Amino acid sequence: MIAFATDALPAPLADRLTEEQRQAVREAAREKRLEVLAAALTRPEPEVLTHLAEAAGLDVASNLETDPDARGLLPARLVHEYQIIPIRFGAESDAGASSAPASARPLHLASAWLPDDLMTDWLRTFTGRPLVWHLAVPERVHQLIIENFGVGSGSLEDGDDSYIAPEAQQQAEEVVDEDAAVVRFVTDVISQAIADQATDIHFEPQEGQLRIRYRVDGLLVPVPVPENLLRFQDAIISRLKIMARMNISEKRLPQDGRINFKAAGIVLDIRVSTVPTIYAESISLRLLNQKKEAYTMDRLGMNAEEQAQIVNILDYPHGIILVTGPTGSGKSTSLNAFLRKINSTDLRIITIEDPIEYEVPGVNQMQVRPEIGLTFADALRHVLRQDPDVIMVGEIRDKDTAEIAIRASLTGHLVFSTLHTNDAPGAITRLVDMGIEPFLVASAIELVIAQRLVRRLCTECSRPAPITKVKLLENLAILGCNPAEAELIQELRAPVGCDRCRGTGYRGRVGIFEIFRLNEEMHELVLKRESTRTLAECARKHGMRTLGQSGWEKIKSGYTTFDEVLRVVTVTDS
Repeated sequence: MIAFATDALPAPLADRLTEEQRQAVREAAREKRLEVLAAALTRPEPEVLTHLAEAAGLDVASNLETDPDARGLLPARLVHEYQIIPIRFGAESDAGASSAPASARPLHLASAWLPDDLMTDWLRTFTGRPLVWHLAVPERVHQLIIENFGVGSGSLEDGDDSYIAPEAQQQAEEVVDEDAAVVRFVTDVISQAIADQATDIHFEPQEGQLRIRYRVDGLLVPVPVPENLLRFQDAIISRLKIMARMNISEKRLPQDGRINFKAAGIVLDIRVSTVPTIYAESISLRLLNQKKEAYTMDRLGMNAEEQAQIVNILDYPHGIILVTGPTGSGKSTSLNAFLRKINSTDLRIITIEDPIEYEVPGVNQMQVRPEIGLTFADALRHVLRQDPDVIMVGEIRDKDTAEIAIRASLTGHLVFSTLHTNDAPGAITRLVDMGIEPFLVASAIELVIAQRLVRRLCTECSRPAPITKVKLLENLAILGCNPAEAELIQELRAPVGCDRCRGTGYRGRVGIFEIFRLNEEMHELVLKRESTRTLAECARKHGMRTLGQSGWEKIKSGYTTFDEVLRVVTVTDS
């Protein structure tokens, strides 16, 4: 990424910065400039963007639309390097402007930073049209570049080095061969996934194309890629296998590996898996940020009542606390929040994980390695000899691990773990189905928490919208909520879409929770091996709030929508 000077920074803003802050802005990557400047001025980014535009005499462009007629004017590499995008703007999109000669029509460009003379000179080598500059939200500009030119399109662009800005010439001369282009492209794809806060990257060979998708906020998102990507397919797959230290000559068998990836001060432990398909090997990458900010119970989305129920059990000296849900529902994140809540110098805490997603200061964390015989069950046996007070087992996968965990809880240890079930009461019957005696399950399990993650409405653009009584009653019935609540509801917040949320209407995720605690009546039902449905009915009778009801609370509070809750909640017949 090119480093730009800050000479063009307007005096009203520049005067507020110290020399160190000016240097930080100068050295920041281009799309991060506004973020760094906002931090230096201790102001919100939108406010700084507005002041920057006013001081420079430029417009702030919102709800950007690209100008397809101008797309071919600028090469992908230049657009990526300078982070600019041709846009439709005002009268230029109407018929009168369109009738003017092409060379006379202004070229409207959105940029995340103030244009300088060097940038303008380079643009004039590709177009003679008058340039009209607008400032815009950096994330949206970057997203439009990707949508129109593809991720890493500058890396794989054929031909001419004249597309490269002069500051990048020396670097470009060092990486002119095809192998280096593939290396840059793979790095760009992973770096973009980090910027989009993706949890997974999938490289999927299809007939006539190599499809790349990110999983963002739990949903798969297609990644725009360069048109010439297919010719690099084999090289890209080989590059990923080399990075993961796999056997590149073995293409018939699945392989597993890991990549230690560093970019912009972020260290990623990437788990890599390959499987052979009819066209080529499909590769999946799971991105694990070892230094990412840990969540508190508040950030998870737990209300005061839910937190009180859990904190009460966290003070117990022994017992098992289980968190259930499908893959990607935030179970490990919740367990980590619980550990941080009780972490202190007078407790010895040991975790057994696969993989280690968060580093917790003061906690002894162990990575399982099944390939050398270090499974959850084997690790747990050894951990019990280490005089722990609290043990976290990443997942109970088999009877052996379950038996040892229950034995540990009954001998004076507080045990945290996860289980794959659809709801909280289902964890009890799952353990019994594994072969654990019901009296052991009833004695050891103190609390079961089922959870899901739903996308959070964008705080910048979501708006109240009316909802019909018929639709509201229908949705409440599906979620198992009291239909009487519909009487008080006239409108609910709905997604709109803006530059901040990239037009989706959602930004980030929030949890919904079902908390199940055994009482005497449920204890007897467990001993009788009653079904999950019977346990769930008894729990609801004693006040347990289901996932659907928890989701409805988040909807009423304006955090999410019916569509999101219905997407993630599995509703069973009661």
